[in-house]
Amino acid sequence: MRLSAMGDVAMTVPVLRALVKQHPDVKLTVVSRPFFQPFFAQIPNVDFFAFDDKQRHKGFFGLLKLHADLKKLGIDAFADLHNVLRSKIVRNLFAVNGKKVAAVDKGRAEKKALTREENKIFQPLTTMFERHAKVFEQLGFPLDLSNPEFPEKAMLDSAVINIVGDHHSKWIGIAPFAQYDSKVYPKDLMKNVIDQLAQNSNFRIFLFGGKNEIPVLDAFASGKENVLNMAGQIKFQQELQLISNLDLMLSMDSGNAHIAAMLGVTTVTLWGATHPFTGFSPFNQPLENAITADREKFPKLPTSVYGNKKVEGYEEAMRTIAPEVVVEKVTGLLKT
Repeated sequence: MRLSAMGDVAMTVPVLRALVKQHPDVKLTVVSRPFFQPFFAQIPNVDFFAFDDKQRHKGFFGLLKLHADLKKLGIDAFADLHNVLRSKIVRNLFAVNGKKVAAVDKGRAEKKALTREENKIFQPLTTMFERHAKVFEQLGFPLDLSNPEFPEKAMLDSAVINIVGDHHSKWIGIAPFAQYDSKVYPKDLMKNVIDQLAQNSNFRIFLFGGKNEIPVLDAFASGKENVLNMAGQIKFQQELQLISNLDLMLSMDSGNAHIAAMLGVTTVTLWGATHPFTGFSPFNQPLENAITADREKFPKLPTSVYGNKKVEGYEEAMRTIAPEVVVEKVTGLLKT
């Protein structure tokens, strides 16, 4: 069970893929929000159960119904990959009924030590992938994440091909937004990055974002034949197809980074208030693909695990990441 958010749900995918590969006799049922079902569509031995928080599974009595619904599936063990109030209730109901249960340890104490202003302990923490794997180990299914397998590149449907064209050039995805402003690269610097990359005629650049971000993305793409704003043009399933076919994704510390990484796409991330040491670096990506703000100028970084904490004087921390550094990293990876 993992209900939200998009990036966190995407981070479960490589672990579940390893689980069914290394334990083929296991049948999994993923409990999550309906929107995330496409994440798990290509994993064998995985069924999806849609959590309905609007009606059937709303509130405490809805969670009782959820437990009853899941019991009908013959569940032998419950893996709580969320460890919040809702999942704890369902987990405890299974435990009372004699089922094996295990929950993810989010490492809150270590994260607090990493993000506090005073006496900061600046060291890499256990990744969320390792934490998820530990849950299954506790249930009797040890996992090795060191040699991951990724799905084949998805077939693009005709509607997507009509928009993006044939894949004759290097395809770069750019996702310039995140849930919190402290994780978003300043717009003028991002425009600079896009302008520089667009000068290479061998690059085709696709911009990703939500419908409310369309005007900014349109401005980024304006006047550039090889830059396309995909926001609002294709459905989520089609967006996954396109991301699967990218040669590289440039993203903030956000859901798009984890989606690209779970599909085996080379992913470059930009970090502001947060830091890859928190354990949320995209799956199977080397640390050098994470470009962080300057800690010599902003020594309190990281100031937050999720980017939701504002620290006075740190609003401009990401301006210490020069556009030229980002462009050099992207172009360098595309040459290898």
